[in-house]
This record gives sequence, C-alpha cells and structure tokens, in this order.
Amino acid sequence: MSFQHIEGQDKGKIVMYALSTCMWCRMAKTLLQRLGVAYDFVDVDLLAGEEKELARAEIRGWNPTGNYPTIVIDDRECLAGFDEQKIRSRLG
Repeated sequence: MSFQHIEGQDKGKIVMYALSTCMWCRMAKTLLQRLGVAYDFVDVDLLAGEEKELARAEIRGWNPTGNYPTIVIDDRECLAGFDEQKIRSRLG
C-alpha cells in the first residue's frame, strides 16, 4: 500500500486513512499541516483490488465503524472521524 508522506515535526508514527472526496478528511489533513505534524496518509478510494481490501481491513481493526478519517498514532491509538479538539489535544 502506497502512503504519501507529509513532512513536519515528529510526533510519533501518524498514519491517516482517508477518502479523496471526504470533506472531514480534507479538514483533518489541513489541521495536521497547520499543526506542523509529520504524517503519512492514503486515500483508500483511490486504491484498487487487494490494496483497497487490505486498507479497509486495517481500518476495521482500528475503527470497527469504518468512518473516515481514521488516524492511527504509534500503532497504539486511534482517532476515528474528525474531531478537531481531540486531534489538537493529542498532536498539537
């Protein structure tokens, strides 16, 4: 699965599963960039075949409701959906 890396301050391993058409995902990406946080992301809807299914399975493992964005921090913690206050308090 090909993740895109956004440069910024190291706040741990941050991985975001997003949709290219999702307003909340765009807002989360913008917020992380404003906070100056380094992170990796993948737009799941732009994946195909096995890659898409693998991404969906990973999301379900962290976030059974499957909502977007799904932000995984240090392979230990998940922030599901866009909640600016939670993102800021955890990564700001």
